[in-house]
Amino acid sequence: MTGSLRAIASVAVKEFLHIWRDRRIVVLILLLPPLFTLLFGYAFEVGELTRVRTLLRDDDQSAASRRFTEFLATKETFAFQKDESPANAEPDLLRARVDAALAVPAGWGAGLENGKPVPLRLVLDGSDTTTAQQVEGALQKHLGEFQMATRQDMVDNLPPEVFDMGEKLPVTVRKQFVSAMEPWGVKSEIRYNPGLRFIEYVTPGIIGLILQLLTVTLMACTITREREAGTLAQLMVTSLRRSEIVIGKVVPYLGVSLLLIAMTIAVAHLHFHVAFRQPLVLGVICLLFLLCSLGLGLLISAFSTTQTQAIQFAVFFLLPVFPLSGAFAPLEQLPESIRFLAQSFPLTHFCHAFRMINLRDADLAFIAGDLVFLLVGALVTCGGAAFLLRRAQD
Repeated sequence: MTGSLRAIASVAVKEFLHIWRDRRIVVLILLLPPLFTLLFGYAFEVGELTRVRTLLRDDDQSAASRRFTEFLATKETFAFQKDESPANAEPDLLRARVDAALAVPAGWGAGLENGKPVPLRLVLDGSDTTTAQQVEGALQKHLGEFQMATRQDMVDNLPPEVFDMGEKLPVTVRKQFVSAMEPWGVKSEIRYNPGLRFIEYVTPGIIGLILQLLTVTLMACTITREREAGTLAQLMVTSLRRSEIVIGKVVPYLGVSLLLIAMTIAVAHLHFHVAFRQPLVLGVICLLFLLCSLGLGLLISAFSTTQTQAIQFAVFFLLPVFPLSGAFAPLEQLPESIRFLAQSFPLTHFCHAFRMINLRDADLAFIAGDLVFLLVGALVTCGGAAFLLRRAQD
């Protein structure tokens, strides 16, 4: 056993020295995790839409339309630009460099008074489907708030005779009128992420993306680098077993990857105030995911003949993983066939297990399947890499 550990250590030290002597890799490892965490964190820190560039044109010029546009100006949803085009002209979103255009049509204020309201006109840029839907929902919300405020002003300004007549109505009828005039609300309770912070949801995706991007691509070059340098054949004729070579090459990158996790979590916690619960369980999840990712990179390296080919295989694998793994959007939004494919990605199970523990404070029973998948994935990929090393002897 001691001899095997000594053999693994010798390979690990050799691989670590190669990492340390390549200053480009050292800079990459130390710089990219905090940089990517900050970039993605700022991108996903705020889930609510703000400062949407919007053209605003008031074709009505009534007291009601002025009150409404002044009301919208107090909201952070829109960054309005005045539309100087003629009335009823089609807004040019592209030339105006805006995402939406809102027009208050002529007769809008009069329609509110005579009981025949005229709808507002909202033109949206559909090239960004997420923003278009959010802008429409925000406008509907603000319009409802303005309607409630207007109705309350109308009730407050009613003459006393109206209230005297209202008192003559039956109590049940008066209660029905009161119920109809007041907004019908919903008492909601948000669990697991009460602040609805999107950064809390995407943090596992950020960690997994950084880890898999670096570990798979770096590990994919280990054996092919030895093969190109002509040292792999020398390594294979030594007394080292294939399993010892595989473990020895994985260990240095495992240590480096643990450093990457520490840096990423530190930035997320200290800068974006993301809380991390059950650290021991999260550590197990990260360790299994690391082993699976490192094994995958080693497997790619084992059947690649050159470093260029290894990088191409790694990129080919990573490209579909990021959008289809649920790292930044729920898997439920994908078609069922795509969801089935997504279950074959380690990042999918990592994100699910991490969120179940960190956001929902769930028990191990809820993530047992994810842990088993990651463990089996690590064993299969590392074992497959050891098996494929036979090719080096030919």
